[in-house]
Amino acid sequence: MCGINGILHLQSQRKVEERVLTQMRDALEHRGPDDKGIFIDQNIGLGHRRLSILDVSSAGHQPFLSEDGRYAMVFNGEIYNFKDFYGELKSHGFAIRTHSDTEVLMKLFQWQGLKMLNRLNGMFAFAIWDKLEKKLTVVRDRMGVKPLYYAFYKETFYFASEQKALFKAGVPLQIAHNGLEEYIFNRFVAGENTMFELVQKVLPGHAMTIHESGKIVTEKWWDLKSEIQNHADIRKPLDWFRETFDSSIQLRMVSDVPVGVLLSAGLDSSSVLASLHHQKFKDIQAYTIGFKEEEHNESHLAKKLTEQYDYKFNTLQLEGSALYDRLLKATYFQDEPLMHLSEPHLLAISQLAKPAVKVLLSGEGADELMGGYVRYKPLEYPSLLHSVGALSSIEAFSKKPRFEKLIRYAQIKNNRDLIMFNGCNIFPKDIANTFGISQVPKNTYREKIYEEARSLYPKNLRRQVLYFDQHTYLCSLLDRNDRCTMGASIECREPFLDQRLIAGLGSLEDKWLFTGKKGKFILKSSMQDRLPDEILKFRKVGLSTPWGDYITKSPEFREELEAFSRSDMFKMPYFEHIDIKKLIGKLQQGDTRMVSYVIPLFMMHIWMKYYVEKFSTVLETR
Repeated sequence: MCGINGILHLQSQRKVEERVLTQMRDALEHRGPDDKGIFIDQNIGLGHRRLSILDVSSAGHQPFLSEDGRYAMVFNGEIYNFKDFYGELKSHGFAIRTHSDTEVLMKLFQWQGLKMLNRLNGMFAFAIWDKLEKKLTVVRDRMGVKPLYYAFYKETFYFASEQKALFKAGVPLQIAHNGLEEYIFNRFVAGENTMFELVQKVLPGHAMTIHESGKIVTEKWWDLKSEIQNHADIRKPLDWFRETFDSSIQLRMVSDVPVGVLLSAGLDSSSVLASLHHQKFKDIQAYTIGFKEEEHNESHLAKKLTEQYDYKFNTLQLEGSALYDRLLKATYFQDEPLMHLSEPHLLAISQLAKPAVKVLLSGEGADELMGGYVRYKPLEYPSLLHSVGALSSIEAFSKKPRFEKLIRYAQIKNNRDLIMFNGCNIFPKDIANTFGISQVPKNTYREKIYEEARSLYPKNLRRQVLYFDQHTYLCSLLDRNDRCTMGASIECREPFLDQRLIAGLGSLEDKWLFTGKKGKFILKSSMQDRLPDEILKFRKVGLSTPWGDYITKSPEFREELEAFSRSDMFKMPYFEHIDIKKLIGKLQQGDTRMVSYVIPLFMMHIWMKYYVEKFSTVLETR
């Protein structure tokens, strides 16, 4: 796990400046405090910050050069099955000189080029410079667990693990208008685009080759739709799931440093802990966020489970000035406005874990793979949603938060928008009525994924929304996990996102996912003999946080809330019709419906004030 960056001057022999490359690299120091390196060869420069996980010796130093001098590589992530290739590589004349997956990745590329990608089980973003053919290849893993951003600016290609490194190199920070639109309507920007005009993402499962001449070739090397369509029938789903899940856990325990677990005490992370216990892994540390508000707190269950397994339990509560401080830090690490609202807590628990472990396992991905969100349920009978919409006139329903949101959702009239906005807290009609913004953003990536979902699962809206979320919402969760854990110099691994589970679950019948009140039937059934009933039957909480109370009642936030109410943000053309003082007033008076409107704008204010202005100042002084 590391931070990578690079510069390629196109159609030019202009030499890469060491100072600029180093500034980029060291903006990523939190991603790799253990080692650092650079490689410069005329118009190409690669930078690397290392967090030592496998082969912690100097043999794992990067940039990593091939023995023949043709290739130079920087790599972020882990190849969990790297040892499986030892025999093949040796039989084809490749000597293995280290104990690192970096060397295996390089030699597989030398041997098979990009054809080797489908054989890898791991999470990764890497870049390889071919000195002979004068081309740079950048690659991202199947689901986008590891981030990779790039920009073309002044005939130069820049790339990095985080956007801030691009700005350090001189790429201008320009907020994209369509990025603002997507944040307001969808909470995050999906696909290639970002909140920044010049910055894009390498898509998950994609590779880009940038030739020195300026020619660019993009290749989709992993396609979930075809993987699902071509998957062999699973004859014994429960046995298959349990064996594959345990295998995924075992692979993700490959490490030369201590490993812990992010434990919410929900079904997903508890299943990770249960698999570790079942496979007799010892000395596991579990880390849990606690809340003083009982309705948000699961720490008592987490503590009980770890004691049952004889693992060590660690917890903390985040409040007041500590919460405010982590909010600012999390915004810096995230590079974009916070949207999940659990980022400060995840950063804090990662910082708590840092002295004891370097790797944390997470339960992320289970909900999107197996139908675990309540918001999926209305899509089972979409025709009934129109009837639900009529309940808006019945006060008893409209004042209950869950029913109130369902009523608003039910007023969406077409299946496309029911899928597109399923993951939102407020919907286009709400935004038009409250913010005065009626133009729905256009995102060709979202449209493309929706059409894929519709063709893969015709007339099955629940399966369509799972597929859609796997390519959109889940990516934002993975980005949150990466930024918050790496902000504490910790690697996060997601066992549910093993490619065997992703494709296999996508091929199963609905009953294995949606049976029962809470979904994830196959997971719950497979864990029946491993987890106590109080975990299997406990209502889903997740890492939910009472932000409405935080910003209106906490003294530490009072000054910031006042600044927010007067923010110049609301003089911008896109936000000029928002009466923010009115919305804040309603929230302060106890109208909890306002949380979904106010908090995203508050996080946007924090981002503009403490992130955008910071990097704008840096650029002005260059």
